[in-house]
Amino acid sequence: MANEQALRGQRVFCSNRGQRGGCGRTFSLFLAQVLPRHSVTASWLWLLLSRLLTGSSIKASVEALALPFKLESFYHLLQRLRGRLPELRCRLCRQQKAPESSQSDPLLQTVEHLQSVFAKAACALSAFQQRFQQPFLG
Repeated sequence: MANEQALRGQRVFCSNRGQRGGCGRTFSLFLAQVLPRHSVTASWLWLLLSRLLTGSSIKASVEALALPFKLESFYHLLQRLRGRLPELRCRLCRQQKAPESSQSDPLLQTVEHLQSVFAKAACALSAFQQRFQQPFLG
């Protein structure tokens, strides 16, 4: 990843200087592919979650995807994600009823729900952030 550039959000100033009618505030703009305050992109996390849904372990999934982060980073991200499940599931249920699931893990049930709500999206996490205008991981 040393040669790659990281996509980050931008801060935009609504100028009220001179005779401009701006408000003078600064706003943050984030790309849907960016998980704010994280180095892992939405597509990498989505690939990992999709592999977990197939029954693969976290360690095996990270190794198979050859992601450029330490395994501990993903354990931390998944723990953080588990803490946000109630809010995420609430938002998803407003869009569409949760599908029948054979999964017993609430995280994997939520991944299935994301797949059903954003079935046409290449990355459901980016689509989530774009639709709800909220960071997926808070």
